[in-house]
Amino acid sequence: MRAVLTIACLAAAGLLAAGPAAAASGTPKKPLAAYGYHLYGEYCLSCHGANAGGRGGVAPSLHGVGALAADFYLRTGYMPLRHLGMQPRREPVFLSEHQIRALVAYVASFGGPPIPTPKPEIGDVSRGLSLFTEHCAGCHQVVAQGGVVTGALPPALVNATPLQVAQAVRIGPYVMPRFTQHDLSNRQLDSIIRYVELTKNPDRPGGWGLGFLGPVPEGLVTWFLAIPALIVLCLLLGRRLR
Repeated sequence: MRAVLTIACLAAAGLLAAGPAAAASGTPKKPLAAYGYHLYGEYCLSCHGANAGGRGGVAPSLHGVGALAADFYLRTGYMPLRHLGMQPRREPVFLSEHQIRALVAYVASFGGPPIPTPKPEIGDVSRGLSLFTEHCAGCHQVVAQGGVVTGALPPALVNATPLQVAQAVRIGPYVMPRFTQHDLSNRQLDSIIRYVELTKNPDRPGGWGLGFLGPVPEGLVTWFLAIPALIVLCLLLGRRLR
């Protein structure tokens, strides 16, 4: 009798441990997620495997990534990838709004974090600049114009919505590090997002912004435009003085 009870308890514990993933196997019961299940078979199955379990060396499991990651990758056009192994880049989104919501619902049925709700309007710009400089500028450059790192090209953030910035910080897509709430609180993240929004249309007190990249483009302008212009001017003046 004790053996039977033990086996029953272990079986129940196993079902509980399986959690959302076990419930999500096969066609989900909710209509939206069920539609997402069929879309998954069309667009995602070949890489991420049956039941979103992943394929070793090809694509990771989607169990536990939640609506957070699915919404980000689909709405930015990062997924589906054109070729395996390439860096996900912002691409035109060919899925409809309803199809995206369905795929997100299906992936979310395996558990994981929901879509965040950033509030950049309550953030602090100066604090956001400080945090962005500390955590993000090394790759994305201090005015969020993108950059170059080993094995990747960090994108400019001019097309990233506040929600997508919040999602990327929590996900850490490709080689970007993932920042938990322990690393950056939601309030700090709101300040970063508010600063990023400011960089999309910065003030131009000095006139031509030159990409707002600092002294490098300003020096290039000096060497390639200003100095040749001064030389030509000097030559013209010299001829007239003769």
